[in-house]
Amino acid sequence: MARKVLLIGLDCADPRLVFDLWRDDLPNLRRLMEQGSYGRLRSSDPPITVPAWTSMMTSLDPGELGFYGFRNRADYSYDKMGLATARQVPPRTVWDLLGRVGKRSTLLGVPQTFPPRPINGQMVTCFLTPSTQSPYTFPPELKDEVEAAGGGEYIFDVSDFRSEDKQRILDDIYTMTERQFKVFRHLLRTKAWDYAMMVVMGTDRIHHGFWQYCFPDHPLYTPNNGLESSIHDYFVYVDGQIGQLLAEIDAETLVLVVSDHGARGMDGGICVNEWLIQQGYLVLKEQPQGIIPLEKAAIDWERTTAWAAGGYYARLYLNVAGREPQGQVAPADYERVRDEIATRLAALGDEQGRPIGTFSVKPQEIYRTVRNIAPDLIVYFGDLAWRSLGTVGHGVIHKFENDTGPDGANHDWYGLLIAYDPQRPQGGRRLEDRQLMDMAPSILREFGVAPLPDMQGQPIDW
Repeated sequence: MARKVLLIGLDCADPRLVFDLWRDDLPNLRRLMEQGSYGRLRSSDPPITVPAWTSMMTSLDPGELGFYGFRNRADYSYDKMGLATARQVPPRTVWDLLGRVGKRSTLLGVPQTFPPRPINGQMVTCFLTPSTQSPYTFPPELKDEVEAAGGGEYIFDVSDFRSEDKQRILDDIYTMTERQFKVFRHLLRTKAWDYAMMVVMGTDRIHHGFWQYCFPDHPLYTPNNGLESSIHDYFVYVDGQIGQLLAEIDAETLVLVVSDHGARGMDGGICVNEWLIQQGYLVLKEQPQGIIPLEKAAIDWERTTAWAAGGYYARLYLNVAGREPQGQVAPADYERVRDEIATRLAALGDEQGRPIGTFSVKPQEIYRTVRNIAPDLIVYFGDLAWRSLGTVGHGVIHKFENDTGPDGANHDWYGLLIAYDPQRPQGGRRLEDRQLMDMAPSILREFGVAPLPDMQGQPIDW
C-alpha cells in the first residue's frame, strides 16, 4: 500500500491532448505514463466541473448528490435558484473518510470546498470562493501563510475569462497557476499529510478562451492568428509545475493525475428557448427588446409548457400542474410531453438542417436516486458539439458564439487518469475506460479503508 497519495487534478484536460497530441512535449506526465498506467475516465452526467469532482470524491452520481450544475432550482417556483457550494456536499468525501481513521489531508482548489469546513488537515478553497475577503482556508489562520507563500494575493479564478482581452486572460491564467502551485508546494513541504489534492482550473479556462485559435478543425479558426500555441504552451508550463511538485514528495508516494471531463471545439450554439418559442412550448407576453436572459422576459406561464436553461448542456423543465405555480402539463400527460419534446429535439439539425446527433436523457433513467429538483430533461446538443444558449431575443435557433461571451470550447465525455505507484510500476499499461466514481474507492483502498456500502464506483487496478 502506498504510504501517501498525491492527486493532481487538471480541470477539463482532454486525454487526446495529453496521451497523444502533446505527449512528447510533456516530459513529467509522459514519465508518469511510461512508468505507471493511464486511461480515460468517463465523466458524470452532466460532464461539468460541478457536479463531476464531487461525484468523483464521493462515488455518488449527481442524482444521489442532488445537484446537477453550478445553479439548481431551489424550489418549484420559476425563479429561485441556489448555488451548489460545500454546504450541499455530504460529509463523506475521500478526505472525510480518511479523517475518520486519523489520516490527514491537504486540499487546494478542489471544486465545491467553499465555504471551508473543518477537516483533519488543511484546506484552501476553490474557484467558487467570492474573493480573498471571504474565509477561504481551514484552519482560518492558514490564510496569512497562503498569502505569503504565493507571493501575492491568492487568486481563485480568472475573472471574465470569456472576453476578447486575450492577453489579459493569458496573463491572469499564468499568474493564478503560478501562485496556486507555489502555495501547494509550500503546504506539501510544511504540513503533515497522507492525502494531498489540488485542482488546476487554468486548464479549463484556457480551453474556453483559446480553443478556436489553436485547432484548425474549429469553425472559427483562422491561420496565423498569433495564438496558435497558447493551449500547448500552457500545458507545457503546467507539466513543468507538476515536475516541481514531484520533487517535493518521497519515492513511495502514489501519484494520480486526473481530469473531470474532456474538451472539444464548439461548433455553435442552439438557442433552446427560441426553439421552444417556435414550437409553441414557451409563450412570451411580449417580444424582448434585444437579447436578454430568460428570467427577465415576460413569460406567459398560463400558456407555457416548458422552458430551459443554457450552458454546456440544456436543462429543460416542464410546467407541471400541481407542481409549478401556474403549471399547465397534466401529470397524466407528463411522460407523453417529455417524450414528444425529446423526439423533436433529436430531429433538430444544424443551420442547414443536417443531423447533429442531439439526444436527451431523463434523470430517473440514469441516476440511482433523484434528489432535490432535477431537470425534466437533460439535453446534449450535437452530443456536446453545440452549446445550449438560454437567452431570448435572438430570433434564430442557431448561433455561432456563446451568449455569455466568446467561448471556443465545450466539454466532452472523457477525462483522463494517470497513475504511478512506485511500489508497483506498470510500464505504461493502458487502462480500460473507467468512470470517475471509481476514483474514491480506489484511493480509499490505498489506505486500507473500506468504501461505503452505497458507493457506486469500483476500485481500479492501476
